[in-house]
Amino acid sequence: MTIPRWTSARSPFAIRSYRFQWSADLMTSWAFEMETLILGWYVVVQTQSVLLVTLFGSLQFLGTLISPFFGLAGDAIGHRTMMCLMRMAYALVAAALTALALADMLTPTLVLIGTGIAGLIRPSDMSMRNVLIGETMPDDRLMSAVGLSRITTDSARVGGALAGASVVAALGMGEAYLLVVLFYISGMLLTLGISVRQMADRGPVVATPSALRGLWEAARALWQAPPQLAAMLMAFLVNLTAYPFTLGLLPYVAQNVYGTSQEGLGYLVAAVGGGSIAASLVLSRMGTSVKPARMMLVSSVIWHGLVILFGQIGSLAGGLLLLPVIGIVQMLCLLPMSVMLLRGVPPVLRGRIMGMRTLAVYGLPIGLLCSGPLIDHLGFPVTAAIYGTLGITATLLVLAIWRAHLWPSIAPGNNG
Repeated sequence: MTIPRWTSARSPFAIRSYRFQWSADLMTSWAFEMETLILGWYVVVQTQSVLLVTLFGSLQFLGTLISPFFGLAGDAIGHRTMMCLMRMAYALVAAALTALALADMLTPTLVLIGTGIAGLIRPSDMSMRNVLIGETMPDDRLMSAVGLSRITTDSARVGGALAGASVVAALGMGEAYLLVVLFYISGMLLTLGISVRQMADRGPVVATPSALRGLWEAARALWQAPPQLAAMLMAFLVNLTAYPFTLGLLPYVAQNVYGTSQEGLGYLVAAVGGGSIAASLVLSRMGTSVKPARMMLVSSVIWHGLVILFGQIGSLAGGLLLLPVIGIVQMLCLLPMSVMLLRGVPPVLRGRIMGMRTLAVYGLPIGLLCSGPLIDHLGFPVTAAIYGTLGITATLLVLAIWRAHLWPSIAPGNNG
């Protein structure tokens, strides 16, 4: 009898620590998506301002500039401990906003303040997840583990978005936020079940005289590895030019382009997540047969082309048809990118380098903040065309500069 993939000895789920991490990440991701949808819709309805909507989206990534220090702290005190502290902070901020909503004291300003506080920490969550996977997974299961881990985020975009919209409609904002707090607490408790590797298993530890010296060592290692440097630049690019259209701008698109309700917004978010889940499952099944660098570049070009097309669609039905395709392509770009970084970094520097990877997310708030004035002056279709064209051009430039490291099947970026 054939053993199902998810229970076989070669499956990431065969490792007990991964089962705890996957469950913890799932709870936290559901909380993220419910919270983003609930607060994003609140801001757009209360203010009717695309600038404040893009500001709300940008504040969620406020901490990208300090994310390398989270990685450095994780290298010092343990990445599991660091992740537990981060998830405790999410729960405390969510509890404060819940109390304000139940007391009918919540305002858009307070929402932006709470979002900014959580945004100092939240950008480091995904990099910390990948660091823990890199510490607990053999190389031959790394692509499968990263792909299955990404499902926790993408399933939340489907289930969490729909649940957030329906619970708010049925119970009200304050009661819906109680669920967010519960998910955050569950994620923190499950994180405690992740096993911690001994420092001897992670490679020799070299003491550094200061935090800045430690970050400098990580930056130097990254600069000397062309495939990883190219992956870092591509991460910044897609956050700058592609991600804004499926993250921060969706509340604006739902209300001002499609003229739909909060329920319609939930369907749009879920459509992206559904496509991403499909791509994650495919990549986890393909495993080591994936050529990461080549897939990353091809998918980036297609993704930006779809951004241009998305800007020209003016109906909810058209958006619901296109967004799952965008979800598929964006995962075919992002997951190989993460695997390139995890495979190519020294274990002792992994936390710092993945923290620096989070700096690339800073492209998202920049892209969002620039998109607001562009949409006001040029309109949504022209803005999407500008972003998509810029992304395709920059991707081809990366390929031209590092072709020998990224394109041949035996190149370092494709050969693990």
